[in-house]
Amino acid sequence: MDISATTVKDLRLSRGWTQQHLADACDISLRTVQRIEKDGSASNETLLGLCAVFEIEQKTLVVIPSPSHQQMQQVSLRAQTLTLAFATVCGGCIGALIMFLVLS
Repeated sequence: MDISATTVKDLRLSRGWTQQHLADACDISLRTVQRIEKDGSASNETLLGLCAVFEIEQKTLVVIPSPSHQQMQQVSLRAQTLTLAFATVCGGCIGALIMFLVLS
């Protein structure tokens, strides 16, 4: 799970704790604390432990990933395709209606 590495570090430093102190308080390894503060990567259990120790809600630490540029392009391409299909169908219907009115 992605969590905010800077928030964890800031919370730890604001309490004057070392990484080892935080590791002991959360019952996790020092290496885990180092990884969290470097990469922002933690298991759900570790997240719960951090939230309990810091007395904060999970939403304070959880990072919601934003869609990538490629994902946004795919969404845009889908929207363009649907718009083109809709316009083609509407144009065909309008053309058929005009022909019907002209010939009748």
